[in-house]
Amino acid sequence: MFRLLALFDADTVQRWIEIGGPLAIFGLLFACGLGLPLPEDIPLIVGGFFIAKGWNVWVVCILAWLGIIGGDCVLYYMGRKYGLNITRVPLVGKHLTEARILKAQQLFDRYGIWVVAVGRLMAGIRGAMVVAAGTTRFNFFKFVVADGLAALVSGGLFVALGYYLGRKLESVDQIRATIKPYEHWVIVGIIVVVVFVVAYIVWRRRKHKTVAEVAVEKVIKKAADRDARAGAE
Repeated sequence: MFRLLALFDADTVQRWIEIGGPLAIFGLLFACGLGLPLPEDIPLIVGGFFIAKGWNVWVVCILAWLGIIGGDCVLYYMGRKYGLNITRVPLVGKHLTEARILKAQQLFDRYGIWVVAVGRLMAGIRGAMVVAAGTTRFNFFKFVVADGLAALVSGGLFVALGYYLGRKLESVDQIRATIKPYEHWVIVGIIVVVVFVVAYIVWRRRKHKTVAEVAVEKVIKKAADRDARAGAE
């Protein structure tokens, strides 16, 4: 296991991506969702670094997003199929525990779709959150939308960070060394941004109701007024 972990330093990942191009970013992120011992931020930052060096931004970003969501979708269906027995599945089960999955299920019962949006940002509970979504038969479409939006925000910020630093630095190791003292603050900042975006969407939705919602409210109000008049007579 320690030899495997030693393979995934930032310099090695950079060399792999140099050889495999954007498809290597897709493959690494897809594998991360299934238990590869590599933080997602490394391929994303490396992707931003190579965008700064001339790679096509759309190709990198689309393949990175598909890799993240693809891995999560496979993990979702494995959770749906195996339930808590997924902890016995080779590789995938290594970073999951029954206690963590059960905790994620409790959060689903309490907060629903918002667990998906916020949970995908937490490396410690990300896998458990996805498995819990599958084991609880959480609506797949809602899962993909929430997970996809969260991945778009968090992944986009890591790519942007890699791009910004890639314009000034010559290697990914230099980037990691630069951001390491502030790594926790970067993660906290991303979480704050995602929470703000979610809160804004909720506020907009409540403030700007759809035509259907307005129509339903009018029907309910008219019915209530009619009942009130009937009671007064």
